Amino acid sequence: MISGLIRSLKQSPLIYKTARRSLMFYRRTRYGLRHVHPTFYTPGGVILSRDLIAHEYSFIGHGSVVGPKVEIGPYVMFGPRVMVVGGDHVFDIPGTPTIFSGRPDLQKTTVHADAWLGAGVIVIAGVTIGRGAIIAAGSVVTKDIPAYEIHGGVPAKKIKDRFDSQQAIDTHEAMLNRPPTEGGYCDLLEEQQSDQS
Repeated sequence: MISGLIRSLKQSPLIYKTARRSLMFYRRTRYGLRHVHPTFYTPGGVILSRDLIAHEYSFIGHGSVVGPKVEIGPYVMFGPRVMVVGGDHVFDIPGTPTIFSGRPDLQKTTVHADAWLGAGVIVIAGVTIGRGAIIAAGSVVTKDIPAYEIHGGVPAKKIKDRFDSQQAIDTHEAMLNRPPTEGGYCDLLEEQQSDQS
């Protein structure tokens, strides 16, 4: 039923864009998100720290959990059930259970522009994921990922480069260096999640 409504709204792009932004205004208010761009989008069913910084046209998928001190750049996509967690317990004090050992200072986690984290990715807090990097579904990211590389596995290791040439990287960099602009969204997942609600 809701997917039918979404399809109807898409017949009028201006009404659809207004409805989408209105929904996100509600979600930003509900989650207390003061540092996310109005074009940031997430469906319901996420757990987000209130200090999340999210730039233009970024997306966090259904069921994701994002802890404190996280910043995501423009065009970043998190698939469903992505988690940014960990690195937050002292465990090396002899004679003291971990639960009573306290927490170290949490390091900032940064996901740069146009990175894509597939379904079920776990990112350990304090990691930096470079521009245009892709992380395969189900991976665990325990260290920094360079720009334009594809990584996967547990722990995540380089699979290959995203682009075949420096010219392709330069072309993509030129696009990312321009002010972010809107394009067509991949809304099939959004419609499916709406049907399940």
